[in-house]
Amino acid sequence: MKNLVLVICTTLFIFSCKKKEDTYEDIASLRKIYSQPDATKWPKPHLDSLIDKSTFKDIGVLPEVEYPEDNQYSKEKKKLGKTLFFDPRLSKSGQIACASCHNPELGWTDNSTRSFGHDRQTGGRNSMTILNVAHAKELFWDGRAVSLEDQARFPIPDQLEMNMDLKFAVDNIKKIEGYRSLFTAAFGDEEITMKKIQYAIATFERTVKSPKSKFDKFITGKSDQFTDEEVLGLHLFRTKARCINCHNTGYFSDNQYHNDGQALFGAKDEDFGRYNVTGKIEDIGKFRTPTIREVANTRPWMHHGHFPSLLDVVEYYNLGNPAPIQKKYLGTPRDSLIPKTSPILKRLELNRKEIDALIAFIKTISTPKSRTLIPKLPQ
Repeated sequence: MKNLVLVICTTLFIFSCKKKEDTYEDIASLRKIYSQPDATKWPKPHLDSLIDKSTFKDIGVLPEVEYPEDNQYSKEKKKLGKTLFFDPRLSKSGQIACASCHNPELGWTDNSTRSFGHDRQTGGRNSMTILNVAHAKELFWDGRAVSLEDQARFPIPDQLEMNMDLKFAVDNIKKIEGYRSLFTAAFGDEEITMKKIQYAIATFERTVKSPKSKFDKFITGKSDQFTDEEVLGLHLFRTKARCINCHNTGYFSDNQYHNDGQALFGAKDEDFGRYNVTGKIEDIGKFRTPTIREVANTRPWMHHGHFPSLLDVVEYYNLGNPAPIQKKYLGTPRDSLIPKTSPILKRLELNRKEIDALIAFIKTISTPKSRTLIPKLPQ
């Protein structure tokens, strides 16, 4: 009888502890632990077995921007790059600039499902923000550009975007007398080349960065910055919700490629992502992990822009990223191309309170929109 009572009491004790853990009642302790920048003192993150623990870096403040040896920063180069970024004369129509899809007042994107380009044609993917893009290792959803300098040449000749031959784009800029002094100040001579255009635009883009967010202030000691719900959301982000597996480092991206079940295989918007660059079967449906800094300002979401709210995004991941099997292709030549969703993604079983808390936290890594002065274009 005594043994039975002991078992019952032990069971009740374990249940009560589990219940307390699940409802996260001790927010005060979590607040104290998280509101200091040493992540080694935070609760252990829930990392998948596939994550390389030796290279993993926890979330935190953004590190300082590093400039490549062959394209160091100068204020003159930034000024030239910013001017070119807003100049539509790099496009065939004379109407489309880099800023057309990366509008500073719209989170440096365009808030469209997919962007309009030359002759109002619709592009194939949602425009990624360039906020904090200096911390991206490769560019575009599929990583086809290996640097910001490399990236700057892609939109100009793209028939769906600016539709301008690179040589003609350079010739257009050469015809503008006002650019000569800008190139001289930035590069030491007035010669205008595509390489200089790319390097100037890349230099400017590296300066487009977020101010300190609520999250940055909270983890560096300002413990009153977060509500209890936001503290809970931060903890969930690193633990039960498993977001930390892909959205890590101060950039909130692992700069890796994952298949999150959104290749839309067999649909009109089918997109094989990274596979289109590498040709590797294992890369079918993989896309670069986007930063989620400023994510509240960069709607709609996913590479196709089909998710209009953050709730849609979280609910989708909560379900484990279900991707319907296209049975009509089984046994056909396309059988081998059926994408395989990443095993990192699992059903989360988040309840509504947890979902709300997670979204509340995600919003803390976004900042209020600020005004950007548009440069006067040279004539």
